[in-house]
Amino acid sequence: MSGHSKWHSIKHAKGAADAARGKQFARLARQIEVAARSGGGDIEGNPTLRTMIQKARDASMPKDNIERAIKRGTGELEGVTYENITYEGYATNGVAVYVETLSDNRNRTGAEIKNVFTRNGGSLAEPGAVAWQFERKGVLVLDKSVGDEDDVMLAALDAGAEDITDLGDTWQVTTAPTDVHSVRTALEAGGMPVTSIDLTMLPSTTVELGDASKAKSVLRVIDALEEHDDVQNVYANFDIPESVLESVYA
Repeated sequence: MSGHSKWHSIKHAKGAADAARGKQFARLARQIEVAARSGGGDIEGNPTLRTMIQKARDASMPKDNIERAIKRGTGELEGVTYENITYEGYATNGVAVYVETLSDNRNRTGAEIKNVFTRNGGSLAEPGAVAWQFERKGVLVLDKSVGDEDDVMLAALDAGAEDITDLGDTWQVTTAPTDVHSVRTALEAGGMPVTSIDLTMLPSTTVELGDASKAKSVLRVIDALEEHDDVQNVYANFDIPESVLESVYA
């Protein structure tokens, strides 16, 4: 999955920062609202809400935006009712794709997501077709400056983490979804500040895309899905070697 994670880093670095941030804030607000609606506005009793709020803070989302999203979710402010809907499909080269959306119109979103897959060379699949290839995990990212691999690994594993991955400029620590906050607390108490946390879907197997043409055809599908306003997260099981990834965005 290192190629997928590295792709996100390069894409965000080369993207239009202000436009990307505005879209990110809108997505985070929806996620906070839905988490508050389903589990209440108390972060101590709602771990999903706590994770979404921490993601928003890590992204420098204004405090007022966060508070308004919580109030819309708890009913203190009027808001739209969103539904969690997932879609499964394939990009080119047999790459499995799992899409999470928040929608106020299931029929519209379903038709549009199918169209995005089709017009970019992919295909929508039946529910369950690819979900079995992914597992929900907590992911923490730390800058390389916090310490060497042995130091980070020892601290992370002692705190209950499952694995650590070298992503070039950063360390990625993987945990069970329920352990992400306790691992973050332990790492930061040990002088290792965490850049970001997230709940994500990691694939059990990956498809390596060894040349630029294959990589571009897959990323065309993923990019188009991520541009859709209802899409919150897109997960895929591709792995693109860093040398190929650099040539794609050169």
